[in-house]
Amino acid sequence: MTSAAGLDKHLPISDYCCSMYTSLVAVIALASCVAAAPAEEVIPIVSQSQEGPNPDGSYKWSYESGNGIKAQEEGHLENAGQENEAMNAQGSFSYPSDDGQQISLTYVANEEGFQPQGAHLPTTPEIPPLIQKALEWIAAHPSKEDQNQV
Repeated sequence: MTSAAGLDKHLPISDYCCSMYTSLVAVIALASCVAAAPAEEVIPIVSQSQEGPNPDGSYKWSYESGNGIKAQEEGHLENAGQENEAMNAQGSFSYPSDDGQQISLTYVANEEGFQPQGAHLPTTPEIPPLIQKALEWIAAHPSKEDQNQV
């Protein structure tokens, strides 16, 4: 039988107290977990500018954040309205690496693709001199099959 307060008249009051105590402990534990969760650091934007996109297709933007990230880019449309129309962009960005080193990259992006440059990027090794000499000899003395393909 249940009373108007929702309490079962057949259970002793100690069972209700134990149930309420368990609920209170669970709520306090949950609240402490939420309070202990690390808050994400808000990184401010130190500076920001944007121009465009303009009617001629040009644009320019830049920003710097409070954690040392800097980026900028500008671009324009080449050969507008023609068959060989292409977007041309150039820019750069830099950021501090985990070990504190400043990583910088400059780039050009155009009809030939994205062309990045930076000291941290891998480079193609030089061709060893003997292999280079062999390649030059092959180019100077094409086989008859190679001559027929030209």
